[in-house]
Amino acid sequence: METLALDVPATPTAPALRLRPWHPADVGALVEACRDPVLRRWTSHSVENDEEGLRWIRSQEQSWEAGDRFAFAVVEVQPGSVQGELAGQVVLKGVAPGRRSAEVGYWTAAHARGRGVAPRALEALTAWAFDTYGAPGDAAGLQRLELVHQEDNVASCRVAHKSGYGLDRVLLAEPPAFPRDGHVHVRHRSPALV
Repeated sequence: METLALDVPATPTAPALRLRPWHPADVGALVEACRDPVLRRWTSHSVENDEEGLRWIRSQEQSWEAGDRFAFAVVEVQPGSVQGELAGQVVLKGVAPGRRSAEVGYWTAAHARGRGVAPRALEALTAWAFDTYGAPGDAAGLQRLELVHQEDNVASCRVAHKSGYGLDRVLLAEPPAFPRDGHVHVRHRSPALV
């Protein structure tokens, strides 16, 4: 698996972030984050215990190896700290060489909400995705990223807008996988980079 980390500098009001692939050592923090009822309401996966957490992390590692889905643990890094505290996840999915569009997603742990973690992590992921899969001058490379969320998830709408993802369209519900109507937000690769 690729050893990659994306660093997001601290701001005057928030610690630095590190985006990195998930590791088996993250199981406990993942299980704890997934106990949050707000997170459970908006995400499609459920991790109830360490065994399920390790299975989920192994599936993320396999997706990295396959090169079609890149899930990053988002860790808050305090000055002087080596490990950091799990604050959420960002993911790039459906990406492939020569494919013009892909999807991004994210979630934020309860203790980290309202501190700008999601927009900052999403911005770092977006830049990495366009830099990695949308090479300058390559019209066949990644040009468009979509962020999809349920229509009633107002916080996700705010994160999308803060991260430069404009509302593109309403997506009709498709139960059971997508039980409510949703929003599709889009961000295009900057023309200056093409």
